[in-house]
Formats: sequence, C-alpha cells, structure tokens
Amino acid sequence: MKYNYVLSLLFIVLIACGNSDDELDPLSDNVTLTCSPEKLEAVAIEAIYTLNITCSGVEWTAFASDDCTSWVKVKVLDSSLDKGKVAVTVNVNSGTTDRNGSVIIKSGAKRVVVPVTQGTPMSVSKREIYSNSRGENFLLSVVATGDWSVTSNDSWLKAEKKDGKTVSVTTDPNENKTSRKGTLDIVSGAEKITVSITQESTEDREINTPEGYRLVWHDEFNEGSTLGTDWTHEVQKPGWVNNELQEYVNGSTNGKHVTELVDGKLNINCFKGSDGKIYSGRVYAKVNTGWLYGYFEARIMLPKGKGTWPAFWMMPVNNNYSTNPWPGCGEIDIMEEVGVDANIVSSSIHCAAYNHTINTQKTASRNIGTAESEFHVYACEWTPDYLKFFVDGTELMTFKNEGSGKNVWPFTYAFYPILNLAWGGDWGGYKGVDESALPITMKVDYVRVFQKK
Repeated sequence: MKYNYVLSLLFIVLIACGNSDDELDPLSDNVTLTCSPEKLEAVAIEAIYTLNITCSGVEWTAFASDDCTSWVKVKVLDSSLDKGKVAVTVNVNSGTTDRNGSVIIKSGAKRVVVPVTQGTPMSVSKREIYSNSRGENFLLSVVATGDWSVTSNDSWLKAEKKDGKTVSVTTDPNENKTSRKGTLDIVSGAEKITVSITQESTEDREINTPEGYRLVWHDEFNEGSTLGTDWTHEVQKPGWVNNELQEYVNGSTNGKHVTELVDGKLNINCFKGSDGKIYSGRVYAKVNTGWLYGYFEARIMLPKGKGTWPAFWMMPVNNNYSTNPWPGCGEIDIMEEVGVDANIVSSSIHCAAYNHTINTQKTASRNIGTAESEFHVYACEWTPDYLKFFVDGTELMTFKNEGSGKNVWPFTYAFYPILNLAWGGDWGGYKGVDESALPITMKVDYVRVFQKK
C-alpha cells in the first residue's frame, strides 16, 4: 500500500511539471526557428519592414518587446506556415535621440530576438528662407546620421554642400516686380527635407506720373540705411491711441531698429524687446508742411500675423487739436489692414459727420489675396471736389465734396502722409493678438507725391 501511494504522488508531480507554462512543447529544443534579416536598422521617418520567418514547429507568432510598443507595430501575415512573413512598422522618430527595441519571434519555448534600432531624423537649421531682391547668401546647418545631398530646383537658386554639416545657398538678383518662390531638396537615404525660398520683388524704379500731374516729392528709400530729414518719428507710450499695445520709439531699442532702409525699401519693424515690451515705428513725411491736394502713392507689402495693424494715411499739418479736435479736423486713410483679416485692405475718411465712433464712417474694402506676400500700390487722389482711393490703379472708393460745409468736408488745408505699424488696439486686436507672429515687418518700396501742373 505504501509503495502504491508513493507512485501516485510521483505521477501527480510529473503531470504538474508537464503543464508548466515554461515548457509548452517538450520537443521545443528540436524546433528550428530563423528570421531574416537578423536585425532592423530603421530610418527616422515612418517605414514598414518585412521579416522572413522559417519555422519547423507547428505554429509561431511575433510581437514587439515591451520597451518599444509605442513606436514599433508588428503584424504576423501567416503564422501557420513553416515559412511566413512579419510586417514591422516603425513610426517616425520625432525626438532628438536614437532609440532601441526588438521584435520577438516565438514558437513554443523557442525565441528569436531581432534588434530594432532607429536613428534621429535629419534636421536643417531653416526650412524657410526669405531673400531680398538683390540676392543674398545663406548658410544652412544639416544634421544627418548618413551621407546626404542637396539639389536646387530653380535656376536662380544655387546650393552647394560645403562639408558634411553645411549648405551654402545663394539667390540671384530678382529683376521682376513680383516675388518668386523656389525650393531645395536635402536628401539622406529615404529622408528628404524641402527648404522653401521666397525672394521679394525688385524696386519699382519706374515713376508713372498721373495725367495732368507732376512729381513734387518722393522717397525711393535706396540711399543710406536710415530715413532722411524729411521724416519724423513719433515717440509715444503704449495706449496713446486706440488702446494699441506697442511703444513708438525713434531709431533703435534693445539693439534693434524700428525703421531701417534695406534692399532699397523702408522696413518698419515691430518686435518684442528683452524687457517684454512691444516696440514699433510710426513716421511722418514733411510733417510741418505737407501738401494741399495731390496724388499720394506708396508701394507696400504688409506683415502677417494676428494683431498687426499697418497703415498708410494722412493727418492735417500743425493742427491745434484743442480747438479743432478729431474727427472734425479730418483724417484720410489711404490703406489699412488688420492681420486677423488677412489681405483685406480698406480705405476710409473721417470727419465730424462721418466717423467710426458713431458708425457713419465712409469706407470700402477689398480682399486682394496677396497683400501680405506681394507689393501693391495704394493711392489717393485728393482734389477740392473729391477723394478717390485706388489699389493697383483700380478705384476702390470715391468720397465727393457735396458742398455742405466743414462737418462733411474739412479737407481744405494741407495734410502730411503717415506710415505706421501698430500692434493690437481697438481694431488690430479686436480678436486678440498672437505674439508668436513677432517680429514682423511692413515693407515700403517708395512714397510719391504728385500735384497738378
């Protein structure tokens, strides 16, 4: 009896051991399991790789190791065959370090581990370049795990690989009166980065005088690096008018210029200083004399961004605002735009009878599509009988002098032109501002004044 009891106990133990999860197949040592390739070296972009599996067992499976399931996905195409395939999807590596994982092939207790390595993505110091019209040279830094090449897709754009880390980019002069766009392709293996280049248009040196008029003053902004003595900078703290957020300064602050002459154009810059304040420029032409009547014209490219409020407009010379306050003194707005309503330009007049504070202002607007990417000509013809406003020579609005007095027509004395770039305020910030747009620049090719002969 005792002998039979011991045999029974031994039989139970053997059954328990035979059912162990670690030994699903007692013949697993005889299983042949191979994988080709034996390792995966993945590129940084998302890609799918194929593993070829050979197995002498009845069944096999595959899965990603726990340390890489977030970026490695495994799909077994047919695990019931002695030969099958595994599709391994490796997601894009958007980080800054290499990463490692593995794919595990399993048949019973037999395992094959396939290491998966993925390098960091190729990177380029700039993916967008803005060039002036006269041509410039730029250096781009490239970081890539393997060899790389650079190709220009446009004849006016030259690119040269200087070494394993740098590309020299040169733009030819643009003689066209429209901007142009080009691209560079930087390629390393399966990775490709396209760098876009925008080159602004040339200066418009041709002066087209309106019929019956003669040129009496102009500034082409193509001499020196700063504005001449015909111009006056406004200096005011934030909130001075219209609850605007910028501080107007003269010259430079925080090492940056609010106005500068670059590439034959006036740049009015708006930026955030190291002190957290927003700085910008507002300038007056011939503020002490101005002109009574004439054809006033400027060629301008507007900045982009929610919060911008660029303008080309006019106010009366030497006006005493205590005795002749706004809006009774008059205001002529040749061009305004707010960045939140991109490319919609408007012209307006303000007087005692017609102004925005009582919702009676006379205004007209038009979406011209490229106000923020191309130069356009904005103009006003002012005579004793009417004010006419134009965009690229096409009339936008006419306001007639109906002879009903100063409340409707205060435009009987000299006005001076104004160029400014405001930030925020009652209109510019009516849907808020986005400081990520800063710094921004309003570019002015020229300002010209014509009067009748």
